[in-house]
Amino acid sequence: QVQLVESGGGLVQPGGSLRLSCGVSGRTFNSYCMGWFRQPPGKEREFVAAIRWSGEMTFYADSVKGRFTIFRDDAENTLYLQMNSLKSEDTAVYYCAASPNYFTRSQDRYQYWGQGTQVTVSS
Repeated sequence: QVQLVESGGGLVQPGGSLRLSCGVSGRTFNSYCMGWFRQPPGKEREFVAAIRWSGEMTFYADSVKGRFTIFRDDAENTLYLQMNSLKSEDTAVYYCAASPNYFTRSQDRYQYWGQGTQVTVSS
């Protein structure tokens, strides 16, 4: 069993930055592909970013490309999402997820999920 716990959400002004963290326990962290997803108010959950097992490959949703960076610290069993130049449309509950077999944006390929952390971008 794998447990994921997100932290770092909060209220930030447009143009500001936040760094989300996802602590992973229970299994060997570096054997999983990891992803960030988000669910804006009243909308479906959507893909944000993913990182491969060794961290050498990443990809992003077009809406966050150039503003968000996903990275991992395998020594600390932690996944991060650095979010810069935040916009009001980035307001959402953010989730981290782990996939033992797939490097993908497809939610149904992720086996383990955190509980989510709220990010609100507002002046």
